[in-house]
Amino acid sequence: MPAPCSTGAAASYLNDRGAPPVASAGGAPRLAGVDEYQREIREVEEQIDAMTAAEEDPKEIAELQMQLNVLRAIYSQASSLLEAGAADPVLAESLALRGYGVWNIDNVYAFVYEAAIDLPAEGHRSFVGEIRDTDFAGLLVEPA
Repeated sequence: MPAPCSTGAAASYLNDRGAPPVASAGGAPRLAGVDEYQREIREVEEQIDAMTAAEEDPKEIAELQMQLNVLRAIYSQASSLLEAGAADPVLAESLALRGYGVWNIDNVYAFVYEAAIDLPAEGHRSFVGEIRDTDFAGLLVEPA
């Protein structure tokens, strides 16, 4: 899997983590229980809750909330794309041809993350909306 290059809070999204998918009854990859991405989202939620309860700096809480919104949007899109790829071998082939390797949550997440960084956006709310509205399956099969 190519290691995405970025700086700031976004860089923390791409550590080498996540449980590999397991085969469902049909042999298609699916997420096994709670993966590392879901755990990271839950940890950020808990941190926000603790900071809010402790009445910490509202600006820091707002920044963490923005980070959480981005994490959720990327994870949601990666999960949807992973499921779509279970039914469409062209997606898995396209991912491999782009150098991301086999079809699993880590590699699909890396693709979604890197594609999201290239989306046009003006401000956080717009960025999260762009992630939610983007057809990542369409981007994946487009010529690179």
